[in-house]
Amino acid sequence: MNCTPRLAVIGAGLAGLSCAVALQQAGLKVTVCEKSRGAAGRMSTRRGEDWQCDHGAQYFTARHPDFRAEVARWVRAGVAGMWAPRLQVLGGSFDRVPDAALERFVGVPAMTAPARHLAQALSLVAQTTITQVQRSTDRWQLLTAERGWLVERFDAVLLATPAPQAAALLRQPAPALAARAGNANMRGSWALMLRFAAPVGLPFDGAFVNEGPLRWIARDCSKPGRGGRETWLLHATAEWSQTHLEQNPNEIAASLLPAFSQLGGPTPQAWTAHRWRYADTEPALDTGCVWEPGVGLGLCGDWLNGGKVEGAWLSGRTLAQQVLQSFGSQ
Repeated sequence: MNCTPRLAVIGAGLAGLSCAVALQQAGLKVTVCEKSRGAAGRMSTRRGEDWQCDHGAQYFTARHPDFRAEVARWVRAGVAGMWAPRLQVLGGSFDRVPDAALERFVGVPAMTAPARHLAQALSLVAQTTITQVQRSTDRWQLLTAERGWLVERFDAVLLATPAPQAAALLRQPAPALAARAGNANMRGSWALMLRFAAPVGLPFDGAFVNEGPLRWIARDCSKPGRGGRETWLLHATAEWSQTHLEQNPNEIAASLLPAFSQLGGPTPQAWTAHRWRYADTEPALDTGCVWEPGVGLGLCGDWLNGGKVEGAWLSGRTLAQQVLQSFGSQ
């Protein structure tokens, strides 16, 4: 009889992938369920006929030694590289240049590359939206929107989703965990991807903006491995995005394009808007992860670990370590 524990990870962003890889490397059987077409989460890239643009996470840093080692593996695999943009801080009392010594990394040839690299070794079930988590005898069952109940049953379910989505799934089987996730205040963010026929004559590749509706603008095509048309990304502030979260893309563009123009940006040939409903957590949490061994439920994600890409990876890895201790694996 095969007694190898079977685990389900819901969400194929970096936290879920980090967790799943560590569990699988330790010999456990892991199935990753993802509602989108593939892995990446907010390390996302939008593609068109002759353009691409990272519209979620813009870059990542690596401070923790474990994550630095992971990023080094990505670089050796050709799925990440260092980005050394010309940076400025705009607005407020004065303009200044950010810390030039800080190492900034991006996925190559797109921000999705590290996630897709990790997912290659996993059993990933894409376009599978989990709508219910239910305990049956001593195992868990998952209900999907696309094809009903999954046949496989699991010894543990690990949720690597935004906090509101985790809260909704846990409300019936684990009210205390649901309340914990429900207390996290996640905010949205609007992203606007711009395309131009010629290079934009701004004296920087990225800028932090301290006034108006924008908080970040970047020349996406300045990142390593990119090709195609001149593309720029505009990110609105969390506060502005929350206020305008339910507006349509045309209304969003009508506000953000003039703000870009005030910073010296020209009118684009074309643009595409994307709404991130759950982009960051305010205030940032530092729980790391949550594991309830008695019932076999866990939570991980950047929302539990200070935000950012590094926080997501560390959250997933920490949850995996706690799960392995419970199942007697090293």
